[in-house]
Amino acid sequence: MTARTLLLSITAILLCSSVPRCAEKPLKVYILAGQSNMEGHAKVETFDYIGDAPQTAPLLQQMRNPDGSPRVCERVWISNLTGSEPAERFGPLTTGYGARRDPAEDGGKIGPEYTFGITMQNAVDGPILLIKTAWGGKSLHTDFRPPSAGPYVFNKSQLEKFEKQGKNIDELKATRLEATGKYYRLMIEHVRRVLADPKRVVPNYDASVGCELAGFVWFQGWNDMVDSGTYPNRREPHGYDNYSKWMADFIRDVRADLDTPNLPFVIGVIGVGGLEKDPDFFRQAMAAPADLPEFHNTVTAVQTAPFWEQPLADLSDEIAAVTKSAYYLRKGQPFHIRKDPVGAAILDKHMPADGKITEQQIRAFVKEYRAAKISAEREEMWTRGASNARYHYLGCGKTLALIGQAFAEAMLRLERH
Repeated sequence: MTARTLLLSITAILLCSSVPRCAEKPLKVYILAGQSNMEGHAKVETFDYIGDAPQTAPLLQQMRNPDGSPRVCERVWISNLTGSEPAERFGPLTTGYGARRDPAEDGGKIGPEYTFGITMQNAVDGPILLIKTAWGGKSLHTDFRPPSAGPYVFNKSQLEKFEKQGKNIDELKATRLEATGKYYRLMIEHVRRVLADPKRVVPNYDASVGCELAGFVWFQGWNDMVDSGTYPNRREPHGYDNYSKWMADFIRDVRADLDTPNLPFVIGVIGVGGLEKDPDFFRQAMAAPADLPEFHNTVTAVQTAPFWEQPLADLSDEIAAVTKSAYYLRKGQPFHIRKDPVGAAILDKHMPADGKITEQQIRAFVKEYRAAKISAEREEMWTRGASNARYHYLGCGKTLALIGQAFAEAMLRLERH
Protein backbone atom coordinates (compact mmCIF):
# COMPACT_ATOMS: atom_id res chain seq x y z
CA MET A 1 0.00 0.00 0.00
CA THR A 2 1.39 3.39 -0.95
CA ALA A 3 0.37 6.67 0.64
CA ARG A 4 -3.21 6.06 1.79
CA THR A 5 -4.48 4.10 -1.20
CA LEU A 6 -4.38 0.34 -1.61
CA LEU A 7 -5.13 -1.14 -5.03
CA LEU A 8 -5.82 -4.84 -5.16
CA SER A 9 -5.75 -6.74 -8.44
CA ILE A 10 -8.67 -9.10 -8.47
CA THR A 11 -10.33 -7.75 -11.63
CA ALA A 12 -10.85 -11.22 -13.04
CA ILE A 13 -13.01 -12.16 -10.06
CA LEU A 14 -15.02 -8.98 -10.42
CA LEU A 15 -15.75 -9.68 -14.07
CA CYS A 16 -17.30 -12.98 -13.04
CA SER A 17 -19.39 -11.45 -10.29
CA SER A 18 -23.08 -10.78 -10.74
CA VAL A 19 -23.20 -8.38 -7.74
CA PRO A 20 -23.68 -4.74 -8.81
CA ARG A 21 -20.75 -2.42 -8.21
CA CYS A 22 -20.81 0.53 -5.83
CA ALA A 23 -20.31 4.06 -7.11
CA GLU A 24 -16.96 4.77 -8.74
CA LYS A 25 -15.38 5.67 -5.40
CA PRO A 26 -12.56 3.91 -3.53
CA LEU A 27 -13.63 1.70 -0.66
CA LYS A 28 -12.91 3.71 2.49
CA VAL A 29 -11.59 1.53 5.29
CA TYR A 30 -11.68 2.42 8.99
CA ILE A 31 -10.13 0.36 11.77
CA LEU A 32 -11.81 0.24 15.17
CA ALA A 33 -9.82 -1.34 17.99
CA GLY A 34 -9.70 -1.58 21.77
CA GLN A 35 -11.15 -3.54 24.67
CA SER A 36 -14.63 -4.22 26.05
CA ASN A 37 -16.16 -0.81 25.42
CA MET A 38 -15.07 -0.99 21.80
CA GLU A 39 -16.68 -4.43 21.72
CA GLY A 40 -19.83 -2.78 23.09
CA HIS A 41 -22.25 -4.06 25.72
CA ALA A 42 -25.40 -2.12 24.86
CA LYS A 43 -28.33 -4.42 24.12
CA VAL A 44 -30.62 -3.58 21.23
CA GLU A 45 -33.50 -3.62 23.74
CA THR A 46 -32.23 -0.28 25.12
CA PHE A 47 -32.83 1.55 21.83
CA ASP A 48 -36.28 2.84 22.84
CA TYR A 49 -34.61 4.89 25.58
CA ILE A 50 -32.74 6.85 22.90
CA GLY A 51 -36.04 8.14 21.59
CA ASP A 52 -37.19 9.38 25.00
CA ALA A 53 -35.09 12.56 24.72
CA PRO A 54 -35.82 15.09 21.94
CA GLN A 55 -32.08 15.64 21.49
CA THR A 56 -31.39 12.01 20.60
CA ALA A 57 -34.68 10.94 18.98
CA PRO A 58 -33.39 11.92 15.50
CA LEU A 59 -30.38 9.63 15.99
CA LEU A 60 -32.70 6.73 16.80
CA GLN A 61 -34.56 7.36 13.55
CA GLN A 62 -31.28 6.82 11.70
CA MET A 63 -30.71 3.55 13.55
CA ARG A 64 -34.13 2.07 12.74
CA ASN A 65 -36.27 1.33 9.75
CA PRO A 66 -39.84 2.72 9.65
CA ASP A 67 -41.12 -0.59 11.02
CA GLY A 68 -38.82 -0.30 14.06
CA SER A 69 -36.34 -2.97 13.00
CA PRO A 70 -32.60 -2.16 13.19
CA ARG A 71 -31.21 -0.53 10.10
CA VAL A 72 -28.92 -2.51 7.82
CA CYS A 73 -26.48 -0.17 6.10
CA GLU A 74 -26.49 -0.19 2.32
CA ARG A 75 -22.93 1.00 1.81
CA VAL A 76 -21.15 -0.07 5.00
CA TRP A 77 -19.70 -3.51 5.69
CA ILE A 78 -17.87 -4.79 8.73
CA SER A 79 -15.32 -7.47 9.54
CA ASN A 80 -15.22 -8.11 13.28
CA LEU A 81 -12.53 -10.23 14.95
CA THR A 82 -12.96 -11.07 18.64
CA GLY A 83 -13.07 -13.95 21.12
CA SER A 84 -10.56 -15.84 23.25
CA GLU A 85 -10.17 -18.12 20.25
CA PRO A 86 -10.30 -15.26 17.72
CA ALA A 87 -13.05 -15.69 15.17
CA GLU A 88 -14.41 -13.39 12.49
CA ARG A 89 -17.95 -12.38 11.63
CA PHE A 90 -18.59 -10.12 8.69
CA GLY A 91 -21.34 -8.69 6.53
CA PRO A 92 -23.35 -5.50 6.01
CA LEU A 93 -23.21 -3.28 9.08
CA THR A 94 -26.19 -3.66 11.39
CA THR A 95 -26.76 -4.43 15.05
CA GLY A 96 -25.20 -7.51 16.65
CA TYR A 97 -21.55 -6.60 16.17
CA GLY A 98 -21.15 -5.66 19.83
CA ALA A 99 -19.80 -8.06 22.46
CA ARG A 100 -20.69 -11.69 21.78
CA ARG A 101 -20.23 -14.95 23.67
CA ASP A 102 -19.88 -16.73 20.37
CA PRO A 103 -17.70 -14.55 18.11
CA ALA A 104 -19.37 -15.95 14.99
CA GLU A 105 -22.96 -15.15 16.03
CA ASP A 106 -25.14 -12.09 16.53
CA GLY A 107 -24.87 -11.10 20.18
CA GLY A 108 -27.79 -8.68 20.19
CA LYS A 109 -25.57 -5.77 21.22
CA ILE A 110 -23.88 -2.76 19.69
CA GLY A 111 -20.63 -0.96 20.26
CA PRO A 112 -19.52 2.36 18.75
CA GLU A 113 -19.26 0.75 15.30
CA TYR A 114 -22.99 0.97 14.58
CA THR A 115 -23.52 4.71 14.66
CA PHE A 116 -19.95 5.31 13.51
CA GLY A 117 -20.84 3.50 10.30
CA ILE A 118 -24.24 5.16 9.97
CA THR A 119 -22.74 8.62 10.44
CA MET A 120 -20.00 7.89 7.93
CA GLN A 121 -22.50 6.61 5.38
CA ASN A 122 -24.46 9.85 5.71
CA ALA A 123 -21.31 11.92 5.11
CA VAL A 124 -19.25 9.89 2.64
CA ASP A 125 -20.02 8.94 -0.95
CA GLY A 126 -19.09 5.43 -1.91
CA PRO A 127 -18.58 2.16 -0.03
CA ILE A 128 -17.20 1.89 3.51
CA LEU A 129 -15.58 -1.01 5.34
CA LEU A 130 -15.08 -1.19 9.10
CA ILE A 131 -12.44 -3.57 10.44
CA LYS A 132 -13.09 -4.05 14.13
CA THR A 133 -10.73 -5.91 16.46
CA ALA A 134 -11.64 -5.74 20.16
CA TRP A 135 -11.25 -7.95 23.18
CA GLY A 136 -12.46 -7.38 26.72
CA GLY A 137 -10.03 -7.01 29.61
CA LYS A 138 -6.97 -6.05 27.56
CA SER A 139 -4.29 -3.50 28.42
CA LEU A 140 -2.13 -1.21 26.35
CA HIS A 141 0.86 -1.82 28.60
CA THR A 142 0.91 -5.56 27.79
CA ASP A 143 -1.78 -7.00 25.48
CA PHE A 144 -1.78 -4.23 22.86
CA ARG A 145 1.78 -3.14 23.63
CA PRO A 146 3.30 -1.76 20.42
CA PRO A 147 6.69 -3.04 19.22
CA SER A 148 8.41 0.35 19.70
CA ALA A 149 7.58 0.28 23.42
CA GLY A 150 9.98 -2.61 23.88
CA PRO A 151 9.46 -5.45 26.35
CA TYR A 152 7.36 -4.98 29.47
CA VAL A 153 9.69 -4.36 32.43
CA PHE A 154 8.48 -4.94 35.98
CA ASN A 155 9.21 -1.94 38.17
CA LYS A 156 10.95 -2.04 41.53
CA SER A 157 7.78 -2.07 43.62
CA GLN A 158 6.34 -4.95 41.59
CA LEU A 159 9.50 -7.02 41.99
CA GLU A 160 9.60 -6.37 45.73
CA LYS A 161 5.96 -7.47 46.03
CA PHE A 162 6.63 -10.66 44.06
CA GLU A 163 9.58 -11.50 46.33
CA LYS A 164 7.47 -11.03 49.47
CA GLN A 165 4.82 -13.31 47.98
CA GLY A 166 7.45 -15.94 47.23
CA LYS A 167 6.67 -15.97 43.53
CA ASN A 168 9.04 -17.19 40.84
CA ILE A 169 10.10 -13.94 39.18
CA ASP A 170 11.70 -15.65 36.18
CA GLU A 171 8.43 -17.46 35.43
CA LEU A 172 6.47 -14.22 35.80
CA LYS A 173 8.81 -12.47 33.36
CA ALA A 174 8.51 -15.31 30.86
CA THR A 175 4.71 -15.31 31.07
CA ARG A 176 4.57 -11.54 30.63
CA LEU A 177 6.94 -11.70 27.66
CA GLU A 178 4.69 -14.27 25.96
CA ALA A 179 1.60 -12.08 26.50
CA THR A 180 3.25 -8.83 25.45
CA GLY A 181 1.92 -7.46 22.18
CA LYS A 182 -0.23 -10.52 21.41
CA TYR A 183 -3.36 -8.52 20.62
CA TYR A 184 -1.45 -5.83 18.77
CA ARG A 185 -0.18 -8.54 16.44
CA LEU A 186 -3.62 -10.14 16.08
CA MET A 187 -5.05 -6.72 15.18
CA ILE A 188 -2.42 -5.98 12.52
CA GLU A 189 -2.61 -9.50 11.07
CA HIS A 190 -6.39 -9.30 10.72
CA VAL A 191 -6.29 -5.87 9.10
CA ARG A 192 -3.75 -7.10 6.57
CA ARG A 193 -5.81 -10.21 5.87
CA VAL A 194 -8.96 -8.21 5.18
CA LEU A 195 -7.14 -5.65 3.04
CA ALA A 196 -5.53 -8.43 1.00
CA ASP A 197 -8.99 -9.44 -0.27
CA PRO A 198 -11.68 -6.81 0.42
CA LYS A 199 -14.12 -8.57 -1.89
CA ARG A 200 -14.39 -11.43 0.60
CA VAL A 201 -16.18 -9.00 2.94
CA VAL A 202 -17.53 -6.41 0.49
CA PRO A 203 -19.20 -8.32 -2.38
CA ASN A 204 -19.32 -5.37 -4.79
CA TYR A 205 -15.76 -4.21 -4.14
CA ASP A 206 -14.29 -2.72 -7.31
CA ALA A 207 -10.59 -3.55 -7.53
CA SER A 208 -10.14 -1.18 -10.47
CA VAL A 209 -11.04 1.69 -8.13
CA GLY A 210 -9.27 0.25 -5.10
CA CYS A 211 -9.53 1.03 -1.42
CA GLU A 212 -8.19 3.64 0.96
CA LEU A 213 -7.16 3.03 4.55
CA ALA A 214 -8.83 6.16 5.86
CA GLY A 215 -8.70 6.16 9.66
CA PHE A 216 -8.24 4.42 13.00
CA VAL A 217 -10.36 4.66 16.18
CA TRP A 218 -8.98 3.51 19.54
CA PHE A 219 -11.29 2.95 22.52
CA GLN A 220 -9.65 1.27 25.50
CA GLY A 221 -8.32 2.16 28.93
CA TRP A 222 -9.98 0.39 31.84
CA ASN A 223 -7.28 -2.23 32.45
CA ASP A 224 -4.55 0.41 32.46
CA MET A 225 -6.54 2.85 34.57
CA VAL A 226 -6.97 0.38 37.44
CA ASP A 227 -3.46 -1.12 37.31
CA SER A 228 -1.59 0.11 40.39
CA GLY A 229 1.32 -2.22 39.65
CA THR A 230 2.20 -0.82 36.24
CA TYR A 231 1.32 2.72 37.33
CA PRO A 232 2.41 2.91 41.01
CA ASN A 233 1.96 6.71 41.13
CA ARG A 234 -1.39 6.78 39.36
CA ARG A 235 -2.98 8.97 42.03
CA GLU A 236 -0.49 11.73 41.31
CA PRO A 237 -0.04 14.13 38.37
CA HIS A 238 1.95 12.42 35.59
CA GLY A 239 1.33 9.03 37.21
CA TYR A 240 0.11 7.68 33.88
CA ASP A 241 2.78 9.28 31.70
CA ASN A 242 3.85 5.86 30.45
CA TYR A 243 0.38 5.34 29.00
CA SER A 244 0.81 8.52 26.94
CA LYS A 245 4.23 7.34 25.79
CA TRP A 246 2.99 3.89 24.79
CA MET A 247 -0.06 5.38 23.08
CA ALA A 248 2.20 7.56 20.93
CA ASP A 249 4.32 4.48 20.13
CA PHE A 250 1.13 2.63 19.23
CA ILE A 251 0.09 5.31 16.73
CA ARG A 252 3.53 5.40 15.12
CA ASP A 253 3.75 1.61 14.90
CA VAL A 254 0.26 1.17 13.45
CA ARG A 255 1.07 3.74 10.79
CA ALA A 256 4.40 2.06 10.00
CA ASP A 257 3.02 -1.49 9.96
CA LEU A 258 0.16 -0.47 7.66
CA ASP A 259 2.30 1.89 5.55
CA THR A 260 0.07 4.91 6.20
CA PRO A 261 2.32 7.67 7.61
CA ASN A 262 -0.47 10.16 8.30
CA LEU A 263 -3.34 7.81 9.08
CA PRO A 264 -6.03 9.87 10.89
CA PHE A 265 -6.31 8.61 14.44
CA VAL A 266 -9.14 9.13 16.96
CA ILE A 267 -8.50 8.33 20.63
CA GLY A 268 -11.67 7.65 22.58
CA VAL A 269 -11.00 8.88 26.13
CA ILE A 270 -12.66 6.70 28.76
CA GLY A 271 -15.57 8.50 30.40
CA VAL A 272 -17.10 5.99 32.82
CA GLY A 273 -18.56 7.95 35.71
CA GLY A 274 -19.21 11.07 33.67
CA LEU A 275 -17.70 14.49 34.09
CA GLU A 276 -15.31 14.87 37.01
CA LYS A 277 -14.92 17.89 39.31
CA ASP A 278 -11.25 17.15 39.96
CA PRO A 279 -8.61 16.52 37.29
CA ASP A 280 -8.62 12.95 36.02
CA PHE A 281 -5.00 12.02 35.48
CA PHE A 282 -5.76 8.97 33.38
CA ARG A 283 -8.05 10.83 31.01
CA GLN A 284 -5.37 13.49 30.64
CA ALA A 285 -2.82 10.80 29.80
CA MET A 286 -5.11 9.22 27.20
CA ALA A 287 -5.65 12.53 25.43
CA ALA A 288 -2.06 13.76 25.67
CA PRO A 289 -0.70 12.23 22.41
CA ALA A 290 -3.14 14.36 20.39
CA ASP A 291 -1.21 17.44 21.53
CA LEU A 292 2.16 16.24 20.27
CA PRO A 293 3.44 18.45 17.41
CA GLU A 294 4.16 15.42 15.21
CA PHE A 295 0.47 14.45 15.37
CA HIS A 296 -0.93 17.90 14.64
CA ASN A 297 -4.16 17.67 12.62
CA THR A 298 -3.85 13.88 12.28
CA VAL A 299 -4.65 12.71 15.83
CA THR A 300 -7.52 13.88 18.00
CA ALA A 301 -9.00 12.85 21.34
CA VAL A 302 -12.73 12.51 21.95
CA GLN A 303 -13.97 12.80 25.52
CA THR A 304 -16.74 10.26 26.13
CA ALA A 305 -17.66 11.47 29.65
CA PRO A 306 -20.30 13.90 28.29
CA PHE A 307 -22.25 10.90 27.00
CA TRP A 308 -22.49 9.23 30.41
CA GLU A 309 -26.16 8.82 31.29
CA GLN A 310 -26.28 10.23 34.82
CA PRO A 311 -29.98 9.48 35.57
CA LEU A 312 -29.32 5.81 34.91
CA ALA A 313 -26.10 5.95 36.93
CA ASP A 314 -27.93 7.40 39.93
CA LEU A 315 -30.55 4.69 39.66
CA SER A 316 -27.79 2.09 39.35
CA ASP A 317 -26.36 3.24 42.68
CA GLU A 318 -29.75 2.91 44.37
CA ILE A 319 -30.32 -0.57 42.96
CA ALA A 320 -26.83 -1.63 44.01
CA ALA A 321 -27.45 -0.44 47.57
CA VAL A 322 -30.61 -2.53 47.76
CA THR A 323 -28.91 -5.55 46.21
CA LYS A 324 -26.02 -5.29 48.67
CA SER A 325 -28.45 -5.77 51.54
CA ALA A 326 -28.53 -9.47 50.66
CA TYR A 327 -24.76 -9.58 51.17
CA TYR A 328 -25.10 -7.99 54.60
CA LEU A 329 -27.76 -10.48 55.65
CA ARG A 330 -25.71 -13.46 54.50
CA LYS A 331 -22.78 -12.06 56.51
CA GLY A 332 -24.96 -11.61 59.57
CA GLN A 333 -24.67 -7.81 59.47
CA PRO A 334 -28.27 -6.50 59.46
CA PHE A 335 -27.20 -3.31 61.24
CA HIS A 336 -26.11 -1.91 57.85
CA ILE A 337 -29.69 -2.21 56.59
CA ARG A 338 -31.17 -0.74 59.76
CA LYS A 339 -29.48 2.58 59.00
CA ASP A 340 -32.30 3.07 56.47
CA PRO A 341 -35.74 3.36 58.15
CA VAL A 342 -37.43 1.86 55.10
CA GLY A 343 -35.10 -1.12 55.10
CA ALA A 344 -35.38 -1.55 58.85
CA ALA A 345 -39.18 -1.69 58.77
CA ILE A 346 -39.24 -4.28 55.98
CA LEU A 347 -36.47 -6.34 57.59
CA ASP A 348 -38.49 -6.65 60.80
CA LYS A 349 -41.21 -8.38 58.77
CA HIS A 350 -38.83 -10.98 57.37
CA MET A 351 -36.27 -11.53 60.16
CA PRO A 352 -37.01 -14.59 62.37
CA ALA A 353 -36.94 -14.14 66.14
CA ASP A 354 -33.71 -16.13 66.41
CA GLY A 355 -32.05 -13.91 63.76
CA LYS A 356 -31.28 -16.89 61.53
CA ILE A 357 -32.67 -15.71 58.21
CA THR A 358 -32.93 -18.21 55.36
CA GLU A 359 -31.96 -17.63 51.75
CA GLN A 360 -35.63 -17.67 50.75
CA GLN A 361 -36.39 -15.00 53.36
CA ILE A 362 -33.43 -12.92 52.17
CA ARG A 363 -34.74 -12.97 48.62
CA ALA A 364 -38.25 -12.04 49.75
CA PHE A 365 -36.83 -9.14 51.77
CA VAL A 366 -34.73 -7.82 48.87
CA LYS A 367 -37.68 -8.01 46.50
CA GLU A 368 -39.92 -6.03 48.85
CA TYR A 369 -37.12 -3.60 49.75
CA ARG A 370 -36.45 -2.87 46.07
CA ALA A 371 -40.16 -2.31 45.37
CA ALA A 372 -40.29 0.17 48.24
CA LYS A 373 -37.17 2.06 47.18
CA ILE A 374 -37.49 1.98 43.38
CA SER A 375 -40.78 3.10 41.86
CA ALA A 376 -42.36 1.20 38.98
CA GLU A 377 -41.69 4.17 36.72
CA ARG A 378 -37.98 4.16 37.55
CA GLU A 379 -37.80 0.37 37.15
CA GLU A 380 -39.19 0.85 33.67
CA MET A 381 -36.57 3.50 32.94
CA TRP A 382 -33.86 1.08 34.07
CA THR A 383 -35.20 -1.70 31.86
CA ARG A 384 -35.46 0.62 28.86
CA GLY A 385 -32.05 2.25 29.25
CA ALA A 386 -29.51 -0.05 30.89
CA SER A 387 -28.28 -3.56 30.18
CA ASN A 388 -24.84 -3.91 31.76
CA ALA A 389 -22.41 -2.72 34.43
CA ARG A 390 -21.06 0.78 35.11
CA TYR A 391 -17.64 0.00 33.59
CA HIS A 392 -19.50 -0.78 30.35
CA TYR A 393 -21.33 2.55 30.37
CA LEU A 394 -24.28 0.72 31.94
CA GLY A 395 -24.87 -1.07 28.64
CA CYS A 396 -26.79 2.02 27.56
CA GLY A 397 -27.56 2.12 23.84
CA LYS A 398 -27.98 5.89 24.00
CA THR A 399 -24.46 6.33 25.35
CA LEU A 400 -22.82 3.96 22.87
CA ALA A 401 -24.74 5.50 19.97
CA LEU A 402 -23.61 9.00 20.88
CA ILE A 403 -20.02 7.82 21.32
CA GLY A 404 -19.97 6.16 17.90
CA GLN A 405 -21.43 9.28 16.31
CA ALA A 406 -18.84 11.47 18.05
CA PHE A 407 -15.99 9.25 16.84
CA ALA A 408 -17.23 9.54 13.26
CA GLU A 409 -17.62 13.30 13.47
CA ALA A 410 -14.10 13.62 14.86
CA MET A 411 -12.76 11.44 12.04
CA LEU A 412 -14.51 13.57 9.45
CA ARG A 413 -12.94 16.69 10.92
CA LEU A 414 -9.50 15.11 10.63
CA GLU A 415 -10.16 14.13 7.04
CA ARG A 416 -11.00 17.73 6.15
CA HIS A 417 -7.51 18.92 7.18
